[in-house]
Amino acid sequence: MSAPVNILVIGAGPHTRLNHLPALAAARDAGLAGTVTGVDLPHAAAPVEYGMPGRPRLMPVVAVPPFPVSLRSLPGGVRRVLEDLVERQRVGAVVVATEPSVHLPYALWAIGRGLPVLLDKPLTVHPGASTDPAAAQAIADDFEALLDAYREALRRDPRMVVSVLAQRRWHPAFRRVRELIAEVAEATGCPVTSVQSSHGDGQWRLPDELVDLGYHGFDRGYGKAAHSGYHHFDIVPWWLAAGERPGKEIDEIEVHAACTRPGDFLAQLTVADHARLLPGFADRNPYTEQDLHRLTAGFGEVDVHLNVAYRGRGRVLALGSHSLAHTTFSQRAALDPVPGGLYKGNGRIGQESHIVQQGPFQALHLRFLQTLHGDGDGVDPRAAGGADHIELHVFRNDRLTPGWERHRVLGFADLVEGDGEGAVLPTQRSARTCAVTEFLSHLAGRLPRTELASDLADHRRPARLMAAAYLSMARRHADGRPAAPAVLDFRPTPALAMPAGRALATLGAAR
Repeated sequence: MSAPVNILVIGAGPHTRLNHLPALAAARDAGLAGTVTGVDLPHAAAPVEYGMPGRPRLMPVVAVPPFPVSLRSLPGGVRRVLEDLVERQRVGAVVVATEPSVHLPYALWAIGRGLPVLLDKPLTVHPGASTDPAAAQAIADDFEALLDAYREALRRDPRMVVSVLAQRRWHPAFRRVRELIAEVAEATGCPVTSVQSSHGDGQWRLPDELVDLGYHGFDRGYGKAAHSGYHHFDIVPWWLAAGERPGKEIDEIEVHAACTRPGDFLAQLTVADHARLLPGFADRNPYTEQDLHRLTAGFGEVDVHLNVAYRGRGRVLALGSHSLAHTTFSQRAALDPVPGGLYKGNGRIGQESHIVQQGPFQALHLRFLQTLHGDGDGVDPRAAGGADHIELHVFRNDRLTPGWERHRVLGFADLVEGDGEGAVLPTQRSARTCAVTEFLSHLAGRLPRTELASDLADHRRPARLMAAAYLSMARRHADGRPAAPAVLDFRPTPALAMPAGRALATLGAAR
Protein backbone atom coordinates (compact mmCIF):
# COMPACT_ATOMS: atom_id res chain seq x y z
CA MET A 1 0.00 0.00 0.00
CA SER A 2 1.09 3.55 -0.62
CA ALA A 3 0.57 6.95 0.89
CA PRO A 4 -2.54 8.91 -0.15
CA VAL A 5 -2.07 10.57 -3.53
CA ASN A 6 -2.30 14.35 -3.81
CA ILE A 7 -4.81 15.47 -6.45
CA LEU A 8 -4.85 18.38 -8.87
CA VAL A 9 -8.39 19.19 -10.05
CA ILE A 10 -8.42 21.16 -13.30
CA GLY A 11 -11.75 22.99 -13.40
CA ALA A 12 -13.61 24.01 -10.24
CA GLY A 13 -17.05 24.91 -11.62
CA PRO A 14 -20.54 23.73 -10.63
CA HIS A 15 -20.00 20.31 -12.25
CA THR A 16 -16.89 19.65 -10.18
CA ARG A 17 -18.49 20.90 -6.98
CA LEU A 18 -21.55 18.73 -7.41
CA ASN A 19 -19.94 15.58 -8.78
CA HIS A 20 -16.22 15.34 -7.99
CA LEU A 21 -15.59 17.05 -4.69
CA PRO A 22 -18.01 14.92 -2.59
CA ALA A 23 -16.31 11.79 -3.92
CA LEU A 24 -12.86 13.24 -3.26
CA ALA A 25 -13.91 14.16 0.28
CA ALA A 26 -14.96 10.55 0.85
CA ALA A 27 -11.65 9.38 -0.63
CA ARG A 28 -9.74 11.61 1.78
CA ASP A 29 -11.71 10.16 4.69
CA ALA A 30 -10.82 6.65 3.44
CA GLY A 31 -7.12 7.47 3.20
CA LEU A 32 -7.02 7.23 -0.60
CA ALA A 33 -6.54 10.92 -1.36
CA GLY A 34 -4.24 13.48 0.21
CA THR A 35 -4.39 17.17 -0.58
CA VAL A 36 -6.82 18.43 -3.22
CA THR A 37 -5.86 21.57 -5.15
CA GLY A 38 -7.88 23.20 -7.92
CA VAL A 39 -7.12 25.44 -10.86
CA ASP A 40 -9.56 27.55 -12.84
CA LEU A 41 -9.80 30.78 -14.78
CA PRO A 42 -9.16 34.00 -12.83
CA HIS A 43 -12.85 34.86 -12.32
CA ALA A 44 -13.43 31.47 -10.63
CA ALA A 45 -10.17 31.22 -8.67
CA ALA A 46 -11.63 31.33 -5.17
CA PRO A 47 -11.34 28.59 -2.51
CA VAL A 48 -14.15 26.01 -2.56
CA GLU A 49 -15.57 24.43 0.59
CA TYR A 50 -16.49 20.77 0.29
CA GLY A 51 -16.90 17.67 2.44
CA MET A 52 -19.46 16.13 4.75
CA PRO A 53 -21.63 18.28 7.05
CA GLY A 54 -19.65 19.08 10.16
CA ARG A 55 -16.37 18.14 8.45
CA PRO A 56 -15.77 20.94 5.96
CA ARG A 57 -12.63 21.00 3.84
CA LEU A 58 -11.29 23.81 1.72
CA MET A 59 -9.88 23.34 -1.77
CA PRO A 60 -7.57 26.20 -2.75
CA VAL A 61 -8.07 27.24 -6.38
CA VAL A 62 -5.18 28.76 -8.32
CA ALA A 63 -5.79 30.98 -11.35
CA VAL A 64 -4.60 30.03 -14.83
CA PRO A 65 -4.92 32.39 -17.80
CA PRO A 66 -7.52 31.63 -20.49
CA PHE A 67 -6.35 30.46 -23.90
CA PRO A 68 -7.96 29.81 -27.29
CA VAL A 69 -9.87 26.53 -27.48
CA SER A 70 -8.24 25.86 -30.85
CA LEU A 71 -4.93 25.05 -29.16
CA ARG A 72 -3.98 21.37 -28.88
CA SER A 73 -1.23 22.02 -26.35
CA LEU A 74 -1.15 24.30 -23.32
CA PRO A 75 0.41 27.76 -23.62
CA GLY A 76 3.62 28.29 -21.69
CA GLY A 77 1.97 30.46 -19.01
CA VAL A 78 -0.63 27.83 -18.16
CA ARG A 79 1.93 25.06 -18.22
CA ARG A 80 4.23 26.93 -15.84
CA VAL A 81 1.42 27.39 -13.28
CA LEU A 82 0.58 23.69 -13.43
CA GLU A 83 4.19 22.55 -13.27
CA ASP A 84 4.77 24.73 -10.22
CA LEU A 85 1.71 23.25 -8.49
CA VAL A 86 2.81 19.70 -9.29
CA GLU A 87 6.18 20.31 -7.68
CA ARG A 88 4.99 22.32 -4.66
CA GLN A 89 1.98 20.11 -3.86
CA ARG A 90 3.71 16.85 -4.83
CA VAL A 91 0.75 16.09 -7.10
CA GLY A 92 0.38 12.40 -7.99
CA ALA A 93 -2.78 12.43 -10.14
CA VAL A 94 -4.94 14.83 -12.13
CA VAL A 95 -8.71 15.17 -12.55
CA VAL A 96 -9.62 16.98 -15.79
CA ALA A 97 -13.07 18.51 -15.31
CA THR A 98 -12.95 21.71 -17.35
CA GLU A 99 -15.33 22.84 -20.07
CA PRO A 100 -14.86 19.93 -22.53
CA SER A 101 -13.56 22.05 -25.41
CA VAL A 102 -10.24 22.32 -23.49
CA HIS A 103 -10.08 18.73 -22.21
CA LEU A 104 -7.60 17.76 -24.90
CA PRO A 105 -4.67 20.10 -24.10
CA TYR A 106 -4.99 19.56 -20.35
CA ALA A 107 -5.21 15.77 -20.71
CA LEU A 108 -2.29 15.64 -23.15
CA TRP A 109 -0.19 17.73 -20.73
CA ALA A 110 -0.95 15.42 -17.78
CA ILE A 111 -0.38 12.23 -19.79
CA GLY A 112 2.86 13.59 -21.21
CA ARG A 113 3.96 14.46 -17.66
CA GLY A 114 3.32 10.84 -16.61
CA LEU A 115 0.52 11.82 -14.21
CA PRO A 116 -2.43 9.40 -13.93
CA VAL A 117 -5.59 11.07 -15.22
CA LEU A 118 -9.27 10.81 -14.34
CA LEU A 119 -10.83 12.41 -17.43
CA ASP A 120 -14.37 13.72 -17.34
CA LYS A 121 -16.84 13.08 -20.14
CA PRO A 122 -17.10 13.84 -23.00
CA LEU A 123 -13.49 13.18 -23.90
CA THR A 124 -13.37 16.26 -26.13
CA VAL A 125 -15.59 18.50 -28.21
CA HIS A 126 -14.93 21.43 -30.54
CA PRO A 127 -16.73 24.74 -31.08
CA GLY A 128 -19.08 24.45 -34.04
CA ALA A 129 -19.20 20.64 -33.83
CA SER A 130 -22.88 20.59 -34.80
CA THR A 131 -22.44 23.05 -37.70
CA ASP A 132 -18.93 22.37 -39.06
CA PRO A 133 -18.07 18.85 -40.33
CA ALA A 134 -14.35 19.39 -39.70
CA ALA A 135 -15.01 20.21 -36.04
CA ALA A 136 -17.17 17.10 -35.75
CA GLN A 137 -14.53 14.85 -37.33
CA ALA A 138 -11.97 16.26 -34.89
CA ILE A 139 -13.78 14.51 -32.02
CA ALA A 140 -12.79 11.14 -33.48
CA ASP A 141 -9.27 12.37 -34.27
CA ASP A 142 -8.81 13.64 -30.71
CA PHE A 143 -9.37 10.17 -29.31
CA GLU A 144 -6.56 8.79 -31.46
CA ALA A 145 -4.27 11.59 -30.25
CA LEU A 146 -5.10 10.80 -26.61
CA LEU A 147 -4.59 7.09 -27.21
CA ASP A 148 -1.20 7.65 -28.88
CA ALA A 149 -0.09 9.76 -25.92
CA TYR A 150 -1.35 7.07 -23.53
CA ARG A 151 0.57 4.36 -25.39
CA GLU A 152 3.75 6.42 -25.19
CA ALA A 153 3.22 7.07 -21.46
CA LEU A 154 2.72 3.33 -20.87
CA ARG A 155 5.89 2.59 -22.78
CA ARG A 156 7.78 4.83 -20.36
CA ASP A 157 5.94 3.67 -17.24
CA PRO A 158 3.56 0.67 -17.21
CA ARG A 159 1.99 2.02 -14.01
CA MET A 160 0.40 4.89 -15.94
CA VAL A 161 -3.41 4.92 -16.14
CA VAL A 162 -6.06 7.12 -17.75
CA SER A 163 -9.62 6.46 -16.60
CA VAL A 164 -12.76 8.08 -18.03
CA LEU A 165 -15.45 9.18 -15.59
CA ALA A 166 -18.44 7.80 -17.49
CA GLN A 167 -20.22 6.81 -14.31
CA ARG A 168 -22.93 4.57 -15.72
CA ARG A 169 -20.33 1.81 -16.02
CA TRP A 170 -20.33 1.67 -12.21
CA HIS A 171 -24.10 2.06 -11.79
CA PRO A 172 -25.56 -1.26 -10.54
CA ALA A 173 -28.57 -1.13 -12.90
CA PHE A 174 -26.46 -0.63 -16.02
CA ARG A 175 -24.05 -3.32 -14.86
CA ARG A 176 -26.96 -5.72 -14.30
CA VAL A 177 -28.24 -5.09 -17.84
CA ARG A 178 -24.79 -5.92 -19.21
CA GLU A 179 -24.62 -9.14 -17.19
CA LEU A 180 -28.07 -10.22 -18.42
CA ILE A 181 -27.08 -9.53 -22.04
CA ALA A 182 -23.90 -11.58 -21.68
CA GLU A 183 -25.78 -14.44 -20.05
CA VAL A 184 -28.28 -14.77 -22.89
CA ALA A 185 -25.62 -14.28 -25.57
CA GLU A 186 -23.62 -17.12 -24.04
CA ALA A 187 -26.67 -19.39 -23.95
CA THR A 188 -28.03 -18.59 -27.42
CA GLY A 189 -25.28 -16.95 -29.48
CA CYS A 190 -27.65 -14.04 -30.17
CA PRO A 191 -26.28 -10.50 -29.88
CA VAL A 192 -28.27 -7.42 -28.98
CA THR A 193 -30.48 -6.73 -32.00
CA SER A 194 -31.94 -3.32 -31.10
CA VAL A 195 -31.65 -0.59 -28.48
CA GLN A 196 -34.05 2.29 -27.91
CA SER A 197 -32.59 4.86 -25.53
CA SER A 198 -33.84 8.23 -24.41
CA HIS A 199 -32.77 10.91 -21.97
CA GLY A 200 -34.56 14.13 -21.09
CA ASP A 201 -33.48 16.56 -18.40
CA GLY A 202 -36.36 19.01 -18.36
CA GLN A 203 -34.28 22.13 -18.84
CA TRP A 204 -36.48 25.11 -19.62
CA ARG A 205 -34.08 27.82 -20.80
CA LEU A 206 -35.99 31.04 -21.46
CA PRO A 207 -35.39 32.98 -24.69
CA ASP A 208 -33.12 35.64 -23.20
CA GLU A 209 -31.20 32.94 -21.28
CA LEU A 210 -30.31 31.25 -24.57
CA VAL A 211 -28.06 34.26 -25.18
CA ASP A 212 -27.15 35.44 -21.69
CA LEU A 213 -26.43 32.19 -19.80
CA GLY A 214 -23.47 30.35 -21.30
CA TYR A 215 -22.87 27.54 -18.80
CA HIS A 216 -23.99 24.27 -20.41
CA GLY A 217 -25.48 26.44 -23.14
CA PHE A 218 -25.52 26.30 -26.94
CA ASP A 219 -23.45 29.34 -27.88
CA ARG A 220 -20.30 27.34 -28.69
CA GLY A 221 -21.97 25.46 -31.53
CA TYR A 222 -22.71 22.27 -29.63
CA GLY A 223 -25.32 21.31 -27.05
CA LYS A 224 -27.16 18.34 -25.63
CA ALA A 225 -25.02 15.65 -27.28
CA ALA A 226 -21.94 17.13 -25.58
CA HIS A 227 -23.67 18.07 -22.31
CA SER A 228 -24.85 14.60 -21.34
CA GLY A 229 -25.05 12.59 -24.56
CA TYR A 230 -21.72 10.91 -23.95
CA HIS A 231 -23.33 8.78 -21.24
CA HIS A 232 -25.48 7.17 -23.94
CA PHE A 233 -22.69 7.10 -26.51
CA ASP A 234 -20.70 5.15 -23.93
CA ILE A 235 -23.21 2.82 -22.32
CA VAL A 236 -24.96 1.52 -25.46
CA PRO A 237 -21.76 0.25 -27.16
CA TRP A 238 -20.71 -1.15 -23.75
CA TRP A 239 -23.92 -3.19 -23.71
CA LEU A 240 -23.58 -4.17 -27.36
CA ALA A 241 -20.06 -5.47 -26.70
CA ALA A 242 -21.43 -7.82 -24.02
CA GLY A 243 -23.52 -9.55 -26.70
CA GLU A 244 -20.83 -9.81 -29.37
CA ARG A 245 -19.59 -13.29 -30.21
CA PRO A 246 -17.01 -14.55 -32.76
CA GLY A 247 -18.24 -13.69 -36.24
CA LYS A 248 -20.82 -11.26 -34.81
CA GLU A 249 -18.61 -8.29 -33.98
CA ILE A 250 -19.66 -4.74 -34.88
CA ASP A 251 -17.13 -2.99 -37.12
CA GLU A 252 -19.05 -0.02 -38.59
CA ILE A 253 -21.80 2.44 -37.74
CA GLU A 254 -24.10 4.54 -39.89
CA VAL A 255 -25.69 7.46 -38.04
CA HIS A 256 -28.54 9.73 -39.14
CA ALA A 257 -29.15 12.72 -36.85
CA ALA A 258 -31.97 15.24 -36.67
CA CYS A 259 -31.84 18.05 -34.15
CA THR A 260 -33.55 21.20 -32.96
CA ARG A 261 -31.63 24.41 -32.35
CA PRO A 262 -32.60 27.56 -30.44
CA GLY A 263 -34.44 28.91 -33.48
CA ASP A 264 -36.62 25.79 -33.51
CA PHE A 265 -37.26 26.08 -29.79
CA LEU A 266 -38.39 29.70 -30.37
CA ALA A 267 -40.87 28.39 -32.94
CA GLN A 268 -42.21 25.87 -30.41
CA LEU A 269 -42.53 28.47 -27.64
CA THR A 270 -42.34 32.02 -28.96
CA VAL A 271 -41.24 35.14 -27.12
CA ALA A 272 -44.92 36.11 -26.93
CA ASP A 273 -45.78 32.71 -25.41
CA HIS A 274 -43.16 33.23 -22.71
CA ALA A 275 -44.45 36.74 -21.97
CA ARG A 276 -47.96 35.34 -21.55
CA LEU A 277 -46.91 32.36 -19.39
CA LEU A 278 -44.37 34.07 -17.12
CA PRO A 279 -45.33 37.44 -15.59
CA GLY A 280 -42.39 39.78 -15.67
CA PHE A 281 -40.61 38.12 -18.60
CA ALA A 282 -41.54 40.86 -21.07
CA ASP A 283 -40.06 43.51 -18.78
CA ARG A 284 -36.82 41.55 -18.28
CA ASN A 285 -36.24 40.37 -21.85
CA PRO A 286 -34.21 42.88 -23.93
CA TYR A 287 -34.43 40.88 -27.19
CA THR A 288 -36.99 40.81 -29.95
CA GLU A 289 -37.80 37.58 -31.74
CA GLN A 290 -35.68 38.78 -34.66
CA ASP A 291 -32.76 39.58 -32.34
CA LEU A 292 -32.85 36.09 -30.87
CA HIS A 293 -32.94 34.35 -34.24
CA ARG A 294 -29.98 36.45 -35.39
CA LEU A 295 -27.94 35.98 -32.20
CA THR A 296 -28.49 32.22 -31.99
CA ALA A 297 -28.05 31.43 -35.70
CA GLY A 298 -24.82 29.44 -35.20
CA PHE A 299 -25.77 27.83 -31.89
CA GLY A 300 -25.68 24.12 -31.15
CA GLU A 301 -28.39 21.53 -30.73
CA VAL A 302 -31.06 21.71 -28.02
CA ASP A 303 -32.47 18.23 -28.72
CA VAL A 304 -31.16 15.51 -31.02
CA HIS A 305 -32.55 12.18 -32.23
CA LEU A 306 -30.25 9.58 -33.77
CA ASN A 307 -30.97 6.51 -35.86
CA VAL A 308 -28.00 4.15 -35.88
CA ALA A 309 -27.21 0.98 -37.81
CA TYR A 310 -24.54 -1.10 -36.08
CA ARG A 311 -22.99 -3.31 -38.77
CA GLY A 312 -20.61 -6.24 -38.85
CA ARG A 313 -19.11 -7.58 -42.09
CA GLY A 314 -21.61 -5.55 -44.08
CA ARG A 315 -24.68 -6.84 -42.23
CA VAL A 316 -26.78 -4.92 -39.72
CA LEU A 317 -26.37 -6.66 -36.37
CA ALA A 318 -28.28 -4.09 -34.31
CA LEU A 319 -30.42 -1.01 -34.78
CA GLY A 320 -30.39 1.89 -32.36
CA SER A 321 -32.52 4.93 -31.71
CA HIS A 322 -31.18 7.54 -29.34
CA SER A 323 -33.28 10.47 -28.16
CA LEU A 324 -31.34 13.14 -26.27
CA ALA A 325 -33.42 16.13 -25.23
CA HIS A 326 -33.32 19.19 -23.03
CA THR A 327 -36.91 20.04 -23.98
CA THR A 328 -38.86 17.65 -21.77
CA PHE A 329 -41.17 17.81 -18.77
CA SER A 330 -39.96 20.39 -16.22
CA GLN A 331 -41.01 21.71 -12.84
CA ARG A 332 -39.64 25.19 -13.48
CA ALA A 333 -42.11 27.93 -12.69
CA ALA A 334 -39.89 30.84 -11.63
CA LEU A 335 -38.74 33.61 -13.91
CA ASP A 336 -35.29 33.98 -12.37
CA PRO A 337 -32.97 30.97 -12.14
CA VAL A 338 -31.45 30.13 -8.79
CA PRO A 339 -27.78 31.06 -8.29
CA GLY A 340 -25.56 28.79 -10.37
CA GLY A 341 -27.52 29.11 -13.59
CA LEU A 342 -29.42 26.21 -15.10
CA TYR A 343 -26.89 23.41 -14.63
CA LYS A 344 -28.93 21.73 -11.89
CA GLY A 345 -32.14 22.59 -10.12
CA ASN A 346 -34.54 25.18 -11.55
CA GLY A 347 -37.13 22.45 -11.95
CA ARG A 348 -34.94 20.13 -14.01
CA ILE A 349 -36.38 16.62 -13.92
CA GLY A 350 -34.62 13.56 -15.29
CA GLN A 351 -36.31 11.00 -17.51
CA GLU A 352 -34.25 8.14 -18.87
CA SER A 353 -35.25 4.85 -20.43
CA HIS A 354 -33.63 2.02 -22.38
CA ILE A 355 -35.28 -0.90 -24.17
CA VAL A 356 -32.85 -3.63 -25.21
CA GLN A 357 -34.01 -6.45 -27.46
CA GLN A 358 -31.95 -9.61 -27.85
CA GLY A 359 -33.65 -11.36 -30.75
CA PRO A 360 -36.50 -13.68 -29.66
CA PHE A 361 -34.84 -14.47 -26.35
CA GLN A 362 -34.76 -11.42 -24.07
CA ALA A 363 -36.11 -7.90 -23.62
CA LEU A 364 -34.83 -5.51 -20.98
CA HIS A 365 -36.69 -2.31 -20.02
CA LEU A 366 -34.73 0.03 -17.76
CA ARG A 367 -36.51 3.18 -16.57
CA PHE A 368 -35.67 6.19 -14.44
CA LEU A 369 -38.80 8.34 -14.25
CA GLN A 370 -38.91 11.29 -11.89
CA THR A 371 -41.48 13.91 -11.03
CA LEU A 372 -39.27 15.75 -8.56
CA HIS A 373 -35.57 16.53 -8.36
CA GLY A 374 -35.04 16.04 -4.64
CA ASP A 375 -36.87 14.47 -1.74
CA GLY A 376 -38.03 17.67 -0.09
CA ASP A 377 -41.70 17.35 -1.10
CA GLY A 378 -42.52 14.49 1.26
CA VAL A 379 -42.35 11.90 -1.54
CA ASP A 380 -40.38 8.69 -0.98
CA PRO A 381 -37.40 9.24 -3.34
CA ARG A 382 -37.48 5.56 -4.35
CA ALA A 383 -41.21 5.44 -5.07
CA ALA A 384 -42.67 5.92 -8.53
CA GLY A 385 -41.84 9.46 -9.56
CA GLY A 386 -39.30 9.94 -6.77
CA ALA A 387 -35.83 11.32 -7.32
CA ASP A 388 -34.26 7.83 -7.09
CA HIS A 389 -37.04 5.83 -8.73
CA ILE A 390 -35.72 3.01 -10.88
CA GLU A 391 -37.09 -0.21 -12.29
CA LEU A 392 -35.65 -2.90 -14.54
CA HIS A 393 -38.07 -5.26 -16.27
CA VAL A 394 -36.55 -8.53 -17.51
CA PHE A 395 -38.51 -10.59 -20.06
CA ARG A 396 -37.22 -13.99 -21.21
CA ASN A 397 -38.44 -16.78 -23.48
CA ASP A 398 -39.19 -19.35 -20.78
CA ARG A 399 -40.92 -21.70 -23.25
CA LEU A 400 -37.61 -22.21 -25.00
CA THR A 401 -35.61 -22.43 -21.78
CA PRO A 402 -37.80 -23.59 -18.86
CA GLY A 403 -35.19 -22.48 -16.31
CA TRP A 404 -35.74 -18.88 -17.29
CA GLU A 405 -38.31 -16.63 -15.63
CA ARG A 406 -40.80 -15.08 -18.03
CA HIS A 407 -40.95 -11.68 -16.34
CA ARG A 408 -39.42 -10.15 -13.26
CA VAL A 409 -39.11 -6.61 -12.01
CA LEU A 410 -36.05 -5.35 -10.17
CA GLY A 411 -36.46 -2.19 -8.12
CA PHE A 412 -34.11 -0.01 -6.11
CA ALA A 413 -33.50 -2.52 -3.30
CA ASP A 414 -32.94 -5.40 -5.75
CA LEU A 415 -30.22 -3.49 -7.58
CA VAL A 416 -28.09 -2.46 -4.60
CA GLU A 417 -24.65 -4.07 -4.79
CA GLY A 418 -23.04 -5.15 -1.53
CA ASP A 419 -24.23 -4.21 1.93
CA GLY A 420 -23.40 -2.02 4.86
CA GLU A 421 -21.21 1.04 4.42
CA GLY A 422 -19.66 -0.46 1.30
CA ALA A 423 -22.97 -0.83 -0.54
CA VAL A 424 -23.22 0.69 -4.01
CA LEU A 425 -26.66 2.24 -4.50
CA PRO A 426 -28.33 2.44 -7.93
CA THR A 427 -27.89 6.22 -8.07
CA GLN A 428 -25.68 8.45 -10.20
CA ARG A 429 -24.00 9.92 -7.11
CA SER A 430 -23.04 6.50 -5.80
CA ALA A 431 -21.73 5.50 -9.25
CA ARG A 432 -19.59 8.65 -9.49
CA THR A 433 -18.13 7.92 -6.07
CA CYS A 434 -17.25 4.41 -7.29
CA ALA A 435 -15.48 5.85 -10.32
CA VAL A 436 -13.29 8.12 -8.20
CA THR A 437 -12.68 5.42 -5.58
CA GLU A 438 -11.69 2.83 -8.18
CA PHE A 439 -9.19 5.21 -9.79
CA LEU A 440 -7.58 6.08 -6.46
CA SER A 441 -7.68 2.45 -5.24
CA HIS A 442 -5.68 1.45 -8.30
CA LEU A 443 -3.13 4.17 -7.59
CA ALA A 444 -2.88 2.94 -3.99
CA GLY A 445 -2.12 -0.61 -5.11
CA ARG A 446 -5.45 -2.03 -3.93
CA LEU A 447 -6.89 -2.83 -7.36
CA PRO A 448 -5.21 -4.36 -10.43
CA ARG A 449 -5.38 -2.73 -13.84
CA THR A 450 -7.48 -5.62 -15.17
CA GLU A 451 -10.36 -4.59 -12.89
CA LEU A 452 -10.60 -0.99 -14.07
CA ALA A 453 -14.05 -0.43 -15.56
CA SER A 454 -13.39 2.58 -17.81
CA ASP A 455 -9.85 2.70 -19.16
CA LEU A 456 -9.34 5.27 -21.92
CA ALA A 457 -8.47 2.55 -24.43
CA ASP A 458 -12.02 1.23 -24.12
CA HIS A 459 -13.56 4.53 -25.29
CA ARG A 460 -12.87 4.43 -29.01
CA ARG A 461 -16.44 3.40 -29.79
CA PRO A 462 -18.13 6.08 -27.65
CA ALA A 463 -15.87 8.76 -29.12
CA ARG A 464 -16.68 7.67 -32.66
CA LEU A 465 -20.42 7.43 -31.99
CA MET A 466 -20.35 11.00 -30.66
CA ALA A 467 -18.27 12.12 -33.66
CA ALA A 468 -20.70 10.44 -36.07
CA ALA A 469 -23.69 12.12 -34.38
CA TYR A 470 -22.08 15.52 -34.81
CA LEU A 471 -20.92 14.74 -38.35
CA SER A 472 -24.48 14.00 -39.40
CA MET A 473 -25.80 17.15 -37.70
CA ALA A 474 -23.04 19.31 -39.21
CA ARG A 475 -23.46 17.95 -42.73
CA ARG A 476 -27.19 18.54 -42.59
CA HIS A 477 -26.58 22.11 -41.39
CA ALA A 478 -23.77 22.86 -43.84
CA ASP A 479 -25.35 21.31 -46.95
CA GLY A 480 -29.05 21.66 -46.16
CA ARG A 481 -29.58 18.01 -47.08
CA PRO A 482 -32.57 16.29 -45.45
CA ALA A 483 -30.51 13.11 -45.00
CA ALA A 484 -26.84 13.41 -44.07
CA PRO A 485 -25.56 10.09 -42.73
CA ALA A 486 -22.15 9.61 -41.15
CA VAL A 487 -20.43 6.25 -41.57
CA LEU A 488 -17.44 5.49 -39.35
CA ASP A 489 -15.27 2.51 -38.50
CA PHE A 490 -16.44 1.09 -35.15
CA ARG A 491 -13.86 -1.50 -34.26
CA PRO A 492 -12.68 -1.34 -30.65
CA THR A 493 -9.14 -0.43 -29.70
CA PRO A 494 -6.78 -3.41 -29.75
CA ALA A 495 -5.37 -4.32 -26.35
CA LEU A 496 -2.63 -1.91 -25.36
CA ALA A 497 0.76 -3.61 -25.38
CA MET A 498 2.76 -3.29 -22.17
CA PRO A 499 6.56 -2.99 -22.20
CA ALA A 500 8.06 -6.47 -22.19
CA GLY A 501 10.01 -7.57 -19.17
CA ARG A 502 8.71 -4.88 -16.83
CA ALA A 503 6.54 -5.53 -13.80
CA LEU A 504 3.06 -4.05 -14.03
CA ALA A 505 3.20 -2.71 -10.49
CA THR A 506 0.53 -0.28 -9.40
CA LEU A 507 1.46 3.20 -8.35
CA GLY A 508 3.23 3.25 -5.05
CA ALA A 509 5.15 5.56 -2.84
CA ALA A 510 7.30 6.69 -5.78
CA ARG A 511 4.48 9.00 -6.73
